[in-house]
Amino acid sequence: MLTLNGRPWSHSTYCDGLSRRSFLKIGSLAALGTAGAWSLADLLKAEAATQASQGLAPRKLPKSVIMIYLVGGPPHQDMFDLKPEAPKEIAGPWRPIATNVPGMEICEAFPLLARMADKFSVIRSLVGNQAGHDAIQVFNGHHPSKPKPSGGWPQIGSVISKIQGPAHPTSPSYVSLCYQCTHGPYNEPGPGFRGAAHTPFRPLGPTRDDLVLNGITLDRLADRKSLLKSFDVMRRDVDASSMMTGMDAFTEQAMGLLTSSRLADALDITKEDPRTIERYGTGNPKIFMDGNGATRVPQSLLMARRLIEAGVRVVTLNYSKWDWHGGLNAEGRANNSIFLREQEDFPVFDQCVSALIDDLHVRGLADDCAVIIWGEFGRTPKISAQVGRDHWPQVNCAFMAGGGMRHGQMIGATDRIAGEAVSRPVTFGEVYATLFHHLGIDTGHATITDLNGRPQYLVEDNARPLHELV
Repeated sequence: MLTLNGRPWSHSTYCDGLSRRSFLKIGSLAALGTAGAWSLADLLKAEAATQASQGLAPRKLPKSVIMIYLVGGPPHQDMFDLKPEAPKEIAGPWRPIATNVPGMEICEAFPLLARMADKFSVIRSLVGNQAGHDAIQVFNGHHPSKPKPSGGWPQIGSVISKIQGPAHPTSPSYVSLCYQCTHGPYNEPGPGFRGAAHTPFRPLGPTRDDLVLNGITLDRLADRKSLLKSFDVMRRDVDASSMMTGMDAFTEQAMGLLTSSRLADALDITKEDPRTIERYGTGNPKIFMDGNGATRVPQSLLMARRLIEAGVRVVTLNYSKWDWHGGLNAEGRANNSIFLREQEDFPVFDQCVSALIDDLHVRGLADDCAVIIWGEFGRTPKISAQVGRDHWPQVNCAFMAGGGMRHGQMIGATDRIAGEAVSRPVTFGEVYATLFHHLGIDTGHATITDLNGRPQYLVEDNARPLHELV
């Protein structure tokens, strides 16, 4: 962690071990993985300017979204759209169970979710899915094969960062808890034409330690102007082309964000009641499900809830690896079947998702926070010879909870083998319009300006919110 304990400045090291490189690292937290070099102060300045231009006043508890990306495409017919009457090579071994909503059934591997079906909804007829592995449609709602503006479409968090800005001065508008995948298309896309000022904070990994200035008390930071004056010595030693240009009020706000415990505390789940942590479950963030997926870390859902309580508007995370084609392992044994993987993954998913939903209701957040869980496409109805299910863009499912919506329903239906939507086809645009509506944005009128100065609507095909939910 960074330390400030009053030792004299030196040419290359400041405040007892705070190197120029570490200090610049603080300023680049919001721009990791981007081409541009934006300081945290620049980010705050851009967001504040947006707030002023829109005449927005931050809420103490803003409307918010938690988006959970199931990396690789979950099998809809094994989770929420079971077909027990279909042939065995299509139905598989799982059977549906009743929920606390009459007539609503889900997989028997989800008994905890079955007891709270009145608190969530499942879209069984999501159409217009991409065919290949790519996180982009999940995060921005636009089909990757369709024409797009120069720079590409921004994802939902970047849109909210631009339109609404931060709700609290010590909480960013948008935080990504996504783990880096070695398969590039699985990774969360960038801010598109909105640029580096609207990238998410990515606090996982080594940058997480840079969120706390250790070894300095709040009393010693009470005179913020004095602190900023002490940075003048360092500023003379920083390149004119560096990020540290302009130690003004926004730099002070940036330091306020870092020296406040609000964000760091939200990321520290050890501050939770141990019973709550146990309720969610835990996983090892260093163990990936295979060579290119994400980790199965249920505590990320708890961390997301804590960030929402800290005033973050959008939290995104990726969870586990769902690309189950089947096949043999390195020893030649057929233990990589989709159903063995489901036996392993489904109970953990049931536990952490039910814990999140219950937590939102118990803590009074269910109306303010909407949850969306989905992947890039569905899975083939027919079980392959490798004992797996392959890519199936014809139909997909999505799980939604919270947001003060009318839950306890299945939206849409598929045919007898879960291969095609036969009623109420739902598009990604409609799901996104629903999320934006929850956040207080009318997608029929709201626009954002692209790199060519043209206003762009937020969703495809003039989509409107799902009337079943809002």
